[in-house]
Amino acid sequence: MTMYQHLLVPIDGSPLTATILDQAIAFAKSNGSRITFLHAVPDFGATGDGALLHATAPGAFLKGAQGNSKAVLAKAQSVALARGIPCEAVSVITDRPHEAILETATSYACDLIFMASHGHRGLKGLLLGSVTQRVLQQARLPVLVATSESNVKPTDAQRALATIRDEHRSIAAVLHGLKEIVDRVDAGQLAVDFSLLRAMLFYIEKFPETLHHPKEDQYLFRLLQKRTDECNAVIAELSEQHKSGAAHLRQLRDALERYESGDQHAQASFTNSVHTFVDAQWPHMAAEEKVILPSASRHLTPADWQQVAKAFLDNGDSRFGAQAGEPFEQLLNRVLNLLPAPQRT
Repeated sequence: MTMYQHLLVPIDGSPLTATILDQAIAFAKSNGSRITFLHAVPDFGATGDGALLHATAPGAFLKGAQGNSKAVLAKAQSVALARGIPCEAVSVITDRPHEAILETATSYACDLIFMASHGHRGLKGLLLGSVTQRVLQQARLPVLVATSESNVKPTDAQRALATIRDEHRSIAAVLHGLKEIVDRVDAGQLAVDFSLLRAMLFYIEKFPETLHHPKEDQYLFRLLQKRTDECNAVIAELSEQHKSGAAHLRQLRDALERYESGDQHAQASFTNSVHTFVDAQWPHMAAEEKVILPSASRHLTPADWQQVAKAFLDNGDSRFGAQAGEPFEQLLNRVLNLLPAPQRT
């Protein structure tokens, strides 16, 4: 029998989240465990700005209260699901995150809390964050503290790899949400929301197709081929898939337009197109993470990584919203905040 069957993994969306996420998923995989991810959101309504918005602009208040919680949790879920780990996500508004962690662990019947130490190199011993300390002091179930160093300056290679993987998680979160929505609509569990479906296709067109994939071709793939030929066949296949992405998106948009116009056969056509498109993206990103990125880690020079890091870190400044003034991370948050609450498994 598995020692730990259900992990609670608190995540905060900081750069350390990626490290804790990978460690928790590896631990869950080795134990056959399931995961509940928890994101504790500060109480925006308790601030002066929040109280004012609540009174004068409820829509803006809701946006501020939600923050990036859905994006943080959706990224985590996309990684776990891609690795075959059953999972669900919980968001709690609180200014006392340690209490939220303990209460969620109890209400969701978790048998282990897996969380970060937020340790710092260069100090004597292990310096635990205040939230971790309080959880350790008050927990009545086991707590596994995974060490992570938060003040070590990353190299260009580490920054580039972290950014590429985070972008994959953002893309995967939207793809997973899109597939779940069409399946729940088909099952009669949701009413179709065409504005949401259009927003999700807009994100896919503007971020992965217009920004992420071209930079992989222009920087990561090109530089890797200069240093080694061990990935040439995989790069050729991935590049061809990048080129065919526009055609696949046209098919999705056309199917959605017919669906929205009332074509009686269009719903099934759109669902099939979504499944075909999304199912093709998982092996694509898996090949990049399991073949391309490890090879790049072995062969690219520091000067190469400097180019790759600059190219991908510039994505955070790219703007293409409704007024060509919305950074992609804000667009991601806006799209994911529109998603209906997931079903509890």
